[in-house]
Amino acid sequence: MKKEKQLKYDIAYLRMAREWSKLSYCKRRQVGALIVKDKMIISDGYNGTPTGFENICEDDDGYTKWYVLHAEANAISKVASSTQSCKGGTLYITMSPCQQCSKLIHQTGISRLVYNEAYKDDSGIKFLQKAGVEITHIQELD
Repeated sequence: MKKEKQLKYDIAYLRMAREWSKLSYCKRRQVGALIVKDKMIISDGYNGTPTGFENICEDDDGYTKWYVLHAEANAISKVASSTQSCKGGTLYITMSPCQQCSKLIHQTGISRLVYNEAYKDDSGIKFLQKAGVEITHIQELD
């Protein structure tokens, strides 16, 4: 019964992350993230350029600019500038994390990761599994 209830919440938070991803100005891929702790959303983020930069994520050739922040990095950055802590929290993200973001996730103490789509490189997921982060992949949201 508890697993069913958790799955229901996981799907709801992933759907919210998907809605949040629609705020991204990126054309190639829009990614959204939520950090939840003690049944409260403590942060959110989507992929995009840093504060003060134009909201154009791709260069003239259609490649993502190197300085675009990933959704989870934006969500973690928001927590860093607040009184909250990610320790023991759950990260809900529409796409599995890259290597660089996986290191950030681990360092913050996030204990669970729930994602929807798999990124082409699964080394970030493998790193988090090795670090003891509980990983849940939910493909069907509708």
